[in-house]
Amino acid sequence: MSEEYVEKLGRAYEAFSRGDFDEALTFAHPDIEFFPQGNAAPYRGVEQFRAWMEPDAFDRQLIEPVEFTVSGNKVLVKQRVRSRGAASGIELEGHSWSVWTVNEDGLATRVEGFMESEEAQARRAAGLSG
Repeated sequence: MSEEYVEKLGRAYEAFSRGDFDEALTFAHPDIEFFPQGNAAPYRGVEQFRAWMEPDAFDRQLIEPVEFTVSGNKVLVKQRVRSRGAASGIELEGHSWSVWTVNEDGLATRVEGFMESEEAQARRAAGLSG
C-alpha cells in the first residue's frame, strides 16, 4: 500500500498546486486533522482543511513534494513551498516537512506540518529516528 499511497499523495499535491482543491481532498478522511506549522490551532474536518487550502493572503501557493519516506502508516514529505503575496506581490520560497497518517482505507486522517529547521521533530512524528 505504501507505493500506492505515495502516488496518490503526489497527485493530491499536484492538484493543490493547480488550485483543484476538490481533487486534492479525495485522499482525505472526512474527519482529517491538520496541525499546521508553529503553534497554530489545528483544523478539524475536511471543510476546515479546505478553508486552509484557500487562503486569501496569497494569489499563488505551490507545495511540491521533494522526497517521500514511508514508515508504517505514516508518510514523511519534504516539500518545497513557493507563494506570492496577494497584496504585496512578495515572492516566498522555502522548504518544510509534513507527516501524513493514513488509515487502513488509504485515507489521510492526520497531517502535521513542520518548518524546515524541524526535520528531527518531523522524523520522530513519522516514527523515524531524529
